[in-house]
Amino acid sequence: MSQESLEENLRKLQPLLKEFAAQPIQHCINGEAVASADGGTFSNHSPIDESIIGEVAAGNVDDIDKACRAAEEAFVSWASMAGKQRRDLLHAIADAIEANAESIALVESWDTGQPLRFMSKAAIRGAENYRFFADMAPNARNGLSLPAQHHMNYSVRQPIGPVGIITPWNTPFMLSTWKIAPALAAGCTVVHKPAEWSPCSASMLVKIMLDAGLPKGVVNTVQGIGEVAGKALTEHAAIKAIAFVGESRTGSEIMKQGAATLKRVHFELGGKNPVIVFDDADLDRALDAVIFMIYSLNGERCTSSSRLLIQKGIAGEFIECVKERVAKLKLGHPLNPATEVGPLIHEKHREKVASYFDIAQQEGANIAIGGSKAAFEGKGCFVEPTLFTNANNSMRIAQEEIFGPVLTAIEFEDEKEAIAIANGVNYGLAAYVWTGDAGRSIRLGRDLDAGMIWINSENNRHLPSPFGGMKASGIGRDGGDYSFDFYMETKNVCIATNNHSVPKLAKN
Repeated sequence: MSQESLEENLRKLQPLLKEFAAQPIQHCINGEAVASADGGTFSNHSPIDESIIGEVAAGNVDDIDKACRAAEEAFVSWASMAGKQRRDLLHAIADAIEANAESIALVESWDTGQPLRFMSKAAIRGAENYRFFADMAPNARNGLSLPAQHHMNYSVRQPIGPVGIITPWNTPFMLSTWKIAPALAAGCTVVHKPAEWSPCSASMLVKIMLDAGLPKGVVNTVQGIGEVAGKALTEHAAIKAIAFVGESRTGSEIMKQGAATLKRVHFELGGKNPVIVFDDADLDRALDAVIFMIYSLNGERCTSSSRLLIQKGIAGEFIECVKERVAKLKLGHPLNPATEVGPLIHEKHREKVASYFDIAQQEGANIAIGGSKAAFEGKGCFVEPTLFTNANNSMRIAQEEIFGPVLTAIEFEDEKEAIAIANGVNYGLAAYVWTGDAGRSIRLGRDLDAGMIWINSENNRHLPSPFGGMKASGIGRDGGDYSFDFYMETKNVCIATNNHSVPKLAKN
């Protein structure tokens, strides 16, 4: 049955791939599909079999400038549009995303190597992002009433202006909507630079938005290489803020590039997230969560729990259960609904992930299972799902973000040591705790250096909640009204009641 489903999905994909192969993916600037100013392109390949999907326009400084000018021109009318009108447009976009959900999932699975079982939900989640922020649009400008004895203060918000959004190659469609939807709801216009390793779904998204009625110039998409198009975007004077999802090192470069124009920045960066399992936890549920949160999405997820911190009294048995489950993971073609782990995004990334197999052995860790490159029918950017044991927190495999289906297990004695190990990295994006002790859950929620902490749960997103990290994992928060804090300026208006004493100078 799974083979029949794979063949059916490949059949549905073919007409979509023909469109990408027929001509290069172009930029979308001021509502028009355009080639790069210098005609430059780059090739885009599928990590499944390394076949070419098509050519992609390689944006340069001129293309970014045109997109930024279009966003700047469109900003006045978009920002002044009634919030209810923006709400209706964003709901129309959500409807259109849902209508194209199957095509988006098939293309993104082929483009990124992510299993279809996860990508089939990406478009639906993208539509939910638009609907959620659509309903917030009518009240986006609202502030507070702040009365004083002789003055009335009130705050109001206004959109900051044209913004740059740079999105990553892992789950690119959903993460693009996660950034673009609140920017539009706030009244900002957008220049979007997608990751060069996953350009396809970004071109689909901007077309969907325009077809749904979004005015020209409100969202502009420029494809290209980060060091060229991304750098030009972060340096452009018309762009008032940059929202970026990606590596911590790149975030640091963006801060430098935007400093001259005093850009506001919002970063969702890397993670080396712990999942801490105590001996009083529901171990069956904890095991399910541990496996899911590192091996789903090929481990290419910023919130993956890539460090298993396991209490010593239960470590041997629990780690053996993890090993048994890893051995059963279904690695294969991502368009097969039965596949649980697909190929990594790109050969360069596979080489990076695979380099940690040698590093682990050099450091004295044990490769309990996996630890090799893999292939499907002799092709693709696959690695085996891998488990490192006999590790400690000083090892590179415990400190550095591998960003693949690789789990490092570290044993701890007690709560104090677990907190020290969990906090003993440069990152602070997420943490997961499994315990039956309510008091302990409160203490760890307080003491863990992470922007998001899940107790007795896998990563579960609640759209009004703040999403973001500490330390090298980011700056700022997404979600609910927290997104508007970034995309909008808050100003205070103070009106006197005319019965206070005004200070006097130079008066006889």
